[in-house]
This record gives sequence, structure tokens and C-alpha cells, in this order.
Amino acid sequence: MNLIGMLLFMAVIGAVIGGVTNHLAIKMLFRPLKPIYLWGKRLPFTPGLIPKRREDLAIQLGRTVVDHLLTAEGIRSKFKEPAFIKDMEVWAKSEVSVVLNSQKTLSEWLEGFGVSEAEEKLKEKLNAFIEARYEDLLGQARSQVLGETLPEELLLKIDSKIPDFSAYILNKGISYFESSEGRVRLSMMIQDFLENLGSLGNMVQMFISNDTIVNSVQPELIKFLSHEGTQNMLTQLLDQEWDKVKGWEVGTLEEKVGREQLLSFLKTQINEQIPYRNWLQSSIEELSKSYHELILETLIPKAVSMISDFIDNRIEEMMQRLHLSEIVRKQVEAFPVERLEIIILSISSREFKMITYLGALLGGLIGIVQGLIVYFVG
Repeated sequence: MNLIGMLLFMAVIGAVIGGVTNHLAIKMLFRPLKPIYLWGKRLPFTPGLIPKRREDLAIQLGRTVVDHLLTAEGIRSKFKEPAFIKDMEVWAKSEVSVVLNSQKTLSEWLEGFGVSEAEEKLKEKLNAFIEARYEDLLGQARSQVLGETLPEELLLKIDSKIPDFSAYILNKGISYFESSEGRVRLSMMIQDFLENLGSLGNMVQMFISNDTIVNSVQPELIKFLSHEGTQNMLTQLLDQEWDKVKGWEVGTLEEKVGREQLLSFLKTQINEQIPYRNWLQSSIEELSKSYHELILETLIPKAVSMISDFIDNRIEEMMQRLHLSEIVRKQVEAFPVERLEIIILSISSREFKMITYLGALLGGLIGIVQGLIVYFVG
């Protein structure tokens, strides 16, 4: 065989060996995916390098991400960037605006968070709060005198209203006895009175009819109720009774009125004063209309700034609690090797081909060198 032919033959053989070897080496990074056993023993180089060292790769990649890529300083600097803060404000305003302009009622909105029958639950909570506060307040005050427990302003106001209350009672009495219903009631009272007198009452009724007596008594009764002295007398009586009430212990008043009655009165009054039923049936937009500008232009920028500062001060602790390296490790371990192979080959296919061609080139050159050595030595 002449020199040229031998060199070409050696070059081709070397190129084939070099190219196939490099191509096989690249494939052995991923293949085979699982260990191969022959007569109970695992064959060498199975599985491929990456499947075999997958766990070590996952651990090392997790450490690399935490120590060099996703660091606390990097995240902290990102949260301090004015552009990032501005983007967060715009995003937060957009999301909050959707909620503020919602036509859903507050009750429907709460149901979306799993809170059903909000009105009943709110009423129960409010009544439970009233009962708890009632016991807290009255538990300490039961042994105290009512006149020393009530605010001075309230006591003075009640004292000043007693004459008005007397006039109100008398005016109601006058209106009642001037009405047909009052006249009937007065007639019945006179009838009962005469019947209780026995024979004397019967004798009076023989000479004077019941209507005549009513016609005589009614104007006098109304005149009596309208007299200034009657109002003064009633005012004095009410003052005396009020003075007695002020001397009662709070516990005594509770016993006379009844605990359940007091609680029922308080619950009714407070439930009527707090319009939570209207709130629950109103839309979010109606409830928040007056506060849109305050929320969007003042509260949200402050909230974004506070969140940024919060993360800035606690980023190390948060990253430790998140266990990012563990998350990366688990994700890498769970990632299919076939998918990883496809991704790497799709990115580096040209480079892998060049490695194969380079192996073939080097193999060919080595074949030529070997051919020259054989020719001249031989």
C-alpha cells in the first residue's frame, strides 16, 4: 500500500473512531436512563452520568442558587429599586380598583371567602359582645349605689326632665279621658265603684243615671288633671321616687327590672343603632365610594412601602424559612431526565455536533500521524 493510500485509510479510521467516541460520550451523559443488570450485576457506566449523579446535582444546584444566584442581597436591592416599587404600586392599585368597583354585595364578597350567613353570625357576635361587656360592667357595679354610678350629667338631665315627664303624663291622661274610649273606661270605673257600695250604690243608680254621673265627673277629672297644682304634686312625687331609685344599688335595679329584660333591651337598641344589615346588602363600590382616593393614592403607596421595608428587614429569615435550596433540590430530583436531555440538546445541539466533528478531526489527524510513524518505522 502506498503512503497516500495508507494515510487516507488511517485518517478515515481515526476520524470514525474519534467522532463515534465523542458522540457516544455525549450520549452517555444521559443514557441509559436506568441501570442495566446482567446476571444480577450492574453493568459499568449505567445509568448515564446525569441520571446517576442526579441527587448530587440537585443538592449542588440548590446550594448554588441560594449562595450565588437568589441571594438575600439581590432580593433586597430589587425591592429597593424605584422602578420596581412603582410597578408594585401600579399593580396593587389595579388589583384593588377591581375590588373597590365591584358590584358584589359585602355579603356575597364574604361568601367568596367561605363566610356564609354573615348577618346571623355578626348578630351573634355582637350579642355575645354585649353580654360580655354587660357582665364586665355590671359585675363590678352591682354593689354600688345607682346615684353614684350614673354620670353626673345624666342624673342632672333626668332631674330636669321630670317636670316635662309629669306634664306629658297629665296631657296623655287628659287626651285619654276626653276620648270616647276614655269616657267608656270612666263609665265602667264608676259602675264598678257603685256596685262595690252595695245597696247604697243601687239606691244612687235609681235616682241618677250612669251617664249623668260621667257627664259630671269627666269635666272635673279633666280640670283636676289640667290644674297646675296637680302637675306640681305629680312632679314632687316623681322627684321623691327618683331620689329613692338613685339610692338603690345597681344590683337591686337589675333584680327589679330583670337581667334578661335589660339584656334584651340593650341588644335591641344596639342592633338597631348599628346598620350592619344595610352594610351587608350594599355593594363594595357603594361602601367604599367615599374612600377610593384615600385608599388608592395614600394607603396603597404606604402599604407597598411598608411591605418593602418588612421584606428588607426580614429577607434572611424568610429565605431560611422557605428552604429554597430544598425546594430547588426537590424540583431537580422530580424533573424527568428525558425532558432535561431534550432541553439541553435543543440549546447545545450545535456545540455537541461541533464536539463530535472535532473528535472526528482529531481522530483523523491522529490516524495520519500514526500512519506516518508506521510507514517510516516499518
